Amino acid sequence: MPIVQTTDKTELYVKDWGEGRPVVLIHGWPLNADSWEYQSLALTEAGFRVISYDRRGFGRSGQPFKGYDYDTMADDLASVMDALDLRDATICGFSMGGGEVARYIARHGTAKLRQAVLISSIVPFMKKTDDNQNGVPEDVFTQMKDGIRKDRPGFMKDFFPGFYGKDVSDSILHWTWSMAMMASPKATLDCIDAFGHTDLRPSLEKFDIPTLVIHGTGDEIVPIDTAGRAAAKAIKGATFKEYDGAPHGLLATHAEQVNRDLIDFLKG
Repeated sequence: MPIVQTTDKTELYVKDWGEGRPVVLIHGWPLNADSWEYQSLALTEAGFRVISYDRRGFGRSGQPFKGYDYDTMADDLASVMDALDLRDATICGFSMGGGEVARYIARHGTAKLRQAVLISSIVPFMKKTDDNQNGVPEDVFTQMKDGIRKDRPGFMKDFFPGFYGKDVSDSILHWTWSMAMMASPKATLDCIDAFGHTDLRPSLEKFDIPTLVIHGTGDEIVPIDTAGRAAAKAIKGATFKEYDGAPHGLLATHAEQVNRDLIDFLKG
């Protein structure tokens, strides 16, 4: 698999599968590109070129001590796009990865893009403020960071059952925990501030390409009123699909439905 070097010389591990029109998959916190397993295989078999990469600080990518803000991480996505000469591409972000999609479009435009997809995404703004009453209280993020500093393996073990709800096996939970433990603790902590505190509402004004938003109504990690419904309302012409009762981790729990909706959108 190729290694792409970012502008600050961080090395990103990239999977590049298949041939056809490119689809770039950007993973959630605190995982890596392997979390797209069900989608990567289905999209490749459907005739697309599928690119997924480990965000800086996660998985098999480099683990610098800084750079865990959305401007830098969107520029990392741009480095991947440039290195692989991707054009007419669809960029698809899950959870935290939706932030890279939004900030990439705001910083780099849509000249190389055909479509955008946000799945269980944190976009547009997670933190509760006076003008974002459906947001998440600050103490939730503080408690997450305190738990990670005290016992990161234990925190992750307790975190993922709520991530998936009741619809996955112990094997899926262990697989997901193993991905989380590959991450840098510094990246794991700093990215909570990135996805918790970054106001991406202005970035949505830059969306001028067809966009698909998918979110589960049972999401306990990124509530649908905070994110999915707000994003779909703010992005002009967005296609919005609510999955009734689906949890945050619907890439696994609702893989067939996600794959079907993705392929239909990509071919539309």
